[in-house]
Amino acid sequence: MASASTAPPAEESLLRGRILRSRLYLDDIPISKSKAPLVYSPSYDIEFNGIEKQHPFDSSKWGRVRNLLVDAGLLQHDQIVEPLEASEDDLLVVHSESYLNSLKSSEKVARIVEVPAVALLPNLLVQQKLLYPFRKQVGGSILSAKLALERGWAINIGGGFHHCSAEEGGGFCAYADISLCIHFAFVRLNISRVMIIDLDAHQGNGHEKDLGSDGRVYTLDMYNSGIYPFFCSWRFNTYTLEQQKAMKDYEAKNHIDQKVELDSGTKTEEYLENLNKALKVAKRTFQPQLIVYNAGTDILDGDPLGRLKVSPEGVAIRDEKVFRFAKDQNVPLLMLTSGGYMKSSARVIADSIINLSKKNLVDIGTRCIEIE
Repeated sequence: MASASTAPPAEESLLRGRILRSRLYLDDIPISKSKAPLVYSPSYDIEFNGIEKQHPFDSSKWGRVRNLLVDAGLLQHDQIVEPLEASEDDLLVVHSESYLNSLKSSEKVARIVEVPAVALLPNLLVQQKLLYPFRKQVGGSILSAKLALERGWAINIGGGFHHCSAEEGGGFCAYADISLCIHFAFVRLNISRVMIIDLDAHQGNGHEKDLGSDGRVYTLDMYNSGIYPFFCSWRFNTYTLEQQKAMKDYEAKNHIDQKVELDSGTKTEEYLENLNKALKVAKRTFQPQLIVYNAGTDILDGDPLGRLKVSPEGVAIRDEKVFRFAKDQNVPLLMLTSGGYMKSSARVIADSIINLSKKNLVDIGTRCIEIE
């Protein structure tokens, strides 16, 4: 594993100051114990006059997950924790000013979210309708780390933008929320060892480029090796040969501490066997103080981008295994919902959270109220 971060002292001091000034941990708004460590805002959902439908990502899934949990009687609306929007000062903890300025170009944002029509819109509208929801989700990911340390677990019904690094977005990911939440945790939560378990169908090349040289971070990434960012995106054939080659993000791949490369078409039983083996290796290799779990549902059978064949029940078992892995070691865990490109993803996420509650791996609803 690479050595710890060696940023110049002046830069470290600047970043530390930004983190300490941030309001994203809601320090001035005490979070009642009657609330579950489940983070969501109605602002997460993206409604863009139908333009959002030009990308296969279901940009309303976050709200539907919340609604399904409420309809199931597991959660009340007033039990949800709403995050603040990540400010420019917050984002500068990881991102450069030049990158953030580049998002003032609608054409740049269009390339990141892979929706060409976005390039034709005024950037003010793009900021309000697209980037603002992303910044709210970043705030949710950062806050979830604090809640996980306080409660043992937390779920951000959103986030997991694992293709975005400090200097470049891509794959529908405009901000590096995983890198940001870990940097905030190092400074504000008095921890020095974080494990990323990335089980989205795609390789998490963004956080790997940002954190791969930091010995305080251990990355377990299990992904389909035949898809983006190595082989294709859903618009792969529209890219030039040079752009296609750039998608083969070998730099990021070299930063993975434990990689499990799957073939397209991998089915549930084989997927879970690989996960069991990987978690055993991770347990022997690294003792984290916090686990960041990127729980994409694009592993589902039928997902047009993930190209794996895991059943809905398999997703629930996968999540249960990761939460049990954390609980057995008494390590706080935060979960991000990440990718998932079918309408059924919201139902699968909600059912998985309900299963976690039934297995006493999370405390939601009346159990959460009883600890008041």
